[in-house]
Amino acid sequence: MKTAIITGGSRGLGKNMALALADKGTDLIITYQSRQAEAEETVRRATEKGRKAAALQLNVSDNKTFPAFAEEVKEVLKDFGRTGFDILVNNAGMGINTPFTETTEEQFDLLMNTHFKGTFFLTQKLLPLMNDNGRIMNISTGLTRFSMPGYSAYASMKGAVEVLTRYLAKELGHRGISAVSFAPGAIETDFGGGHVRDNNEINARIASITALGRVGLPDDIGGAVAALLSDECRWINGQRIEASGGMLL
Repeated sequence: MKTAIITGGSRGLGKNMALALADKGTDLIITYQSRQAEAEETVRRATEKGRKAAALQLNVSDNKTFPAFAEEVKEVLKDFGRTGFDILVNNAGMGINTPFTETTEEQFDLLMNTHFKGTFFLTQKLLPLMNDNGRIMNISTGLTRFSMPGYSAYASMKGAVEVLTRYLAKELGHRGISAVSFAPGAIETDFGGGHVRDNNEINARIASITALGRVGLPDDIGGAVAALLSDECRWINGQRIEASGGMLL
């Protein structure tokens, strides 16, 4: 039986990933920043599937909280009857759409601390608890391959995450730990204010530049993540995998 830690697993894509992994028999530790009720709902749905599940509060932009979080993870693993976990999905994040010329240092720092520094040091802090032959998945974005105005800072942090992923694969291989970056395209969620989901003009424009002719749905992502984290895909390592329906091919 495997255990996965998924940051930002209370809603959106993280929730979909968590429940897809639960369907495949994986126990869950999810994190949330402020939406405890939604996190508890995800836990409830996972337990209804017969899985062990727990939700822990975490602000991934504040690395000073990571040691205490790691201790909480230890306690949950004890409750699960485990000493280690098998899968880490660094998913938690937020988006800021601001033109390059108007991006502030505060916005830049928030994006860096959340997406890159948080991913770097949370992974480092949790590694002693990860079982050998574990899996790391860092969530990136289609915006590292194609460029859309307003996302220069956000996409730059995700580009750094993709480079980090290759280094994790290289430096952790001696433990049998593999790492991949997974890049969703535009998906109908509340991410970034829900523009892709709620703005018909934006939705139609994205569908027009996507080979499959529509915007992505959360169910397009959760199943793909669960498949990539299965044993059948263990030999995929150090790679960037995009799930965008063929945007801007």
